[in-house]
Amino acid sequence: MFVRILKARHNSTNEMKRVGNIYDRICSIDNIRQAYINAKKNKKSTYGVRVFDKDVEGNLLRLHNELNSETYRTGEYFIFKKLTPKEREIYRLDFRHRVVHHAIMIVLEPVWCNVFTRDTYSCIKGRGIHGCANRVRQDLKDVAGTQYCLKLDVRKFYPNIDHDVLKGIIRRKIKCTRTLKLLDEIIDSAPGVPIGNFVSQYFANLYLSYLDHWLKETKGVKYYYRYCDDMVILHADKRYLHALLTEIKEYLSDRLKLQIKDNYQVFPVDSRGVDFVGYVFFHTHTLLRKSIKKAMVKKSGNIKSMASYYGWCKHCNSRNLLKKLKIDEGIFKQQATAHSAVRSKSVCV
Repeated sequence: MFVRILKARHNSTNEMKRVGNIYDRICSIDNIRQAYINAKKNKKSTYGVRVFDKDVEGNLLRLHNELNSETYRTGEYFIFKKLTPKEREIYRLDFRHRVVHHAIMIVLEPVWCNVFTRDTYSCIKGRGIHGCANRVRQDLKDVAGTQYCLKLDVRKFYPNIDHDVLKGIIRRKIKCTRTLKLLDEIIDSAPGVPIGNFVSQYFANLYLSYLDHWLKETKGVKYYYRYCDDMVILHADKRYLHALLTEIKEYLSDRLKLQIKDNYQVFPVDSRGVDFVGYVFFHTHTLLRKSIKKAMVKKSGNIKSMASYYGWCKHCNSRNLLKKLKIDEGIFKQQATAHSAVRSKSVCV
């Protein structure tokens, strides 16, 4: 009990402490050069990178001067629709703006990650899909305490993020006025938070971070997981989950100006499994989500694709699936290893 009190005090101290005097670090030429390297990863052949690379040092120096003089402004977005896995509007900026976003996050990522709870996932180092899946699987070992699941997500989350609320949340951790001015300009450059901006994924995670703290610390929820705006809560009592659902709706509406989708569900874990982060979790086993299995079947002849799907399969009970597809698991591993070696070699070159 004493340890819990100390941890609570430590967490509240971290949240209250605001960070200042960071703008010079963001716009330093060394930080911008590193941001350029980060932004370019896996995008060397794209048109925007090739144009930027025609005068790398000149472009980096211009960004440094614009940021240093506080004259930097977000450019026009190219907006297009992505239809899979669901229809979304994607916002794209010139590569130079991506460099700026990376420069911001090199400095701010450790600040904001300090706000996130242990069960916040997505866009956090070491806490991706498989980190979340492993945590859910581990917690399901408490069979009595995880009999029922509440599953919900936010209606049109990114487009409905309120700018004033987001700015207020950011100011709970940052007091550097020049940094806040830069972040405010990026926030106000598009409605909601645009999907496609590198910094948007962090804005989105931060927006729901105090909901996470409220659920874990104020409401005392033990088994709670959030991946972007998808949330799962496990408990022994379905009546408790229904009551909690009402409170979550009120919290989202009153404090964050958000609504949850009407497809929320409270159900027994053993009767249907928890469909979350690409897997279906039961107390006794874990399966791949049906849509991923279908995609895997379609691409079963492609070595590169199979190597990536092995990453999914090795985190669940997939032996019967591989048998049905007539894939030897040993060959599957060899394909993944060979693909990984090719990638490593290309990186070294």
